[in-house]
Amino acid sequence: MPITKSAKKSAKRALKLRARNNDFKIRMKMAIKKFKKNIEKGNEVKLEDLSNVYKVIDKCQKVGIIKQRTAGRKKSNMSKLFNSTKIKK
Repeated sequence: MPITKSAKKSAKRALKLRARNNDFKIRMKMAIKKFKKNIEKGNEVKLEDLSNVYKVIDKCQKVGIIKQRTAGRKKSNMSKLFNSTKIKK
């Protein structure tokens, strides 16, 4: 248990930040999952959908949830998936 006032404040802040970070992580994972599911089902995937996934990944990187290279790798993988659907058609 935190004893000093600053430690109590720090613990309270950590809880809020953890909740915010988890929210961003879940938002990113759901966007990626939705994008992949649409591709697997064979639904028409628009450039707009890819743009939305990029936006979520970039926001997570900006806030500090994921590192820059991780964000780049995720965006690259999404781009490859998107381009593979164009080639099949």
